[in-house]
Amino acid sequence: MRYWLFKSEPDTWGWPAQLAKGDAGEEWDGVRNYQARNVMREMRVGDRGFFYHSQSDKAVVGIVEVIAEAHPDSSTDDPRWECVDIKALRPFARPVTLAQIKADPRLAEMPLVKSPRLSVQPVTETQWQIICAMGATEA
Repeated sequence: MRYWLFKSEPDTWGWPAQLAKGDAGEEWDGVRNYQARNVMREMRVGDRGFFYHSQSDKAVVGIVEVIAEAHPDSSTDDPRWECVDIKALRPFARPVTLAQIKADPRLAEMPLVKSPRLSVQPVTETQWQIICAMGATEA
């Protein structure tokens, strides 16, 4: 299993909207960055991800699971763009803020810290465990 981080603006697509999709999940569509698209191409069914609210909240709020591997993005006719489908698994007991992540030297190499604009990012197993512990949720 591999780990990822999915960033979304909460007023556009937030955790409650993802949660409401239930087991059917939702396409992680609309990504128009080649690096992020390529990251999604690496994802496999069963991989886990952090659901991160960008903009105002700037916090990891829950855990999602990849339920469909990279496929054409239905929000465009342009064949260059692909997406995966994800479903919500569980919320964090307490959100883990970007400030908390930046304050922990063990997380200094995370793309969220080093390349904060990238909307879909890899997360190492160690980083995953640290953030899950901070959010008081099972890995």
